[in-house]
Amino acid sequence: MHKLYSDYIFHDSGKILNNYGLILNESGKILEILAENSFDKTEYQYYPGLLSPGFINAHCHLELSNMKGKIDTGIGLIPFINSVVKFRNEEENIIQSAIKQADTEMYNNGIVAVGDISNKTDSIKTKKESKIKYYNFIEAFDFMQNHLSDNFYNEYLNVYNKFESLQKSFVPHASYSVSASLFNKINNLNTNQNILSIHNQEIKDENDLFQNKSGGFPNFFESFGFSFKDFVAISKSAIHYPISQLHHEGNILFVHNTFSSEDDFAAAMKWNKNSYFVTCPNANLFIENRLPDYSLWKSISKNICIGTDSLSSNWSLNILEEIKTIVKYQSSISLEEVFSWATINGASALKMHDNLGSLSVNKSPGINWIEGIYINAQGKLSLDPNAKVKKIF
Repeated sequence: MHKLYSDYIFHDSGKILNNYGLILNESGKILEILAENSFDKTEYQYYPGLLSPGFINAHCHLELSNMKGKIDTGIGLIPFINSVVKFRNEEENIIQSAIKQADTEMYNNGIVAVGDISNKTDSIKTKKESKIKYYNFIEAFDFMQNHLSDNFYNEYLNVYNKFESLQKSFVPHASYSVSASLFNKINNLNTNQNILSIHNQEIKDENDLFQNKSGGFPNFFESFGFSFKDFVAISKSAIHYPISQLHHEGNILFVHNTFSSEDDFAAAMKWNKNSYFVTCPNANLFIENRLPDYSLWKSISKNICIGTDSLSSNWSLNILEEIKTIVKYQSSISLEEVFSWATINGASALKMHDNLGSLSVNKSPGINWIEGIYINAQGKLSLDPNAKVKKIF
């Protein structure tokens, strides 16, 4: 049995509370949560700072881990995609070593669950052996070519089948890369029990494409030999295309949302109340040197999650670093709110909230120790720029 306490804990109520204690069994299951003055601190191990449940990384591309440090920052999404294609085919041993190392990095950084994108089968071996719980999004695209959707579908269905009994769904890559025909095949394969994911409004060009067939995507796909002459703009923002195509009432994760408006969020929530919105701030800075305007996200705060994206588009796989970026550039967001995004909300989005995402009796959510919590001059609980996370359980 383990007894521990801290100056603060992130409670399952979504509040940060003072001087609480925890009792856990040997496997990390929470047996008791003890309020201030209800336990003898001399019997408990003290962790100065804050104790939180393990982090949920709602969006990652583990299979791109071999690209760490190989792609320049600030080049923009379309050149970034070209770079990813360039570095895709490396020696198998290099790819496997990088994937295993990235999985270990996430575990050591207190990440207990990951919503992971897979276009290939490279990550299967590591995931079967990992201490992290993965939900696998087998991602398909067909460059908006209806007549080629069968070929692309069959290619990615082969990947999907090789994930066998691992938790998985067959998902669309992004609004700008999936035809109506492929969307229909995705609908037919999934049920509402599946969790879906789609990259959404990461750059302005996505909205330009669907509003008036402008922006960089027509030329981008034509450079790969795919015609865009039959594409018809819908005179609406990009998010309206997938919500008109998907027949889904289960959980769906819209990822990035950098150029989403309040009306876009409202449209998604009206279409499906189980919509979640994943932000990957450091990846946004890495690729586009831009963050979403989080002031527009207030109405959906209970449906926001945090992801790291991949080591091709980030300096590390560390949810605490994402939290630090958010509070640095958006001081109006409280630590309580952003810790909810990183734990409770992510667990709900991935349907892992029965055991993960909150400090609750009989759960085994993992315990993270956050060093570097302090009260600032305004009397507000704050996170030091040099704050660190250490995994306890």
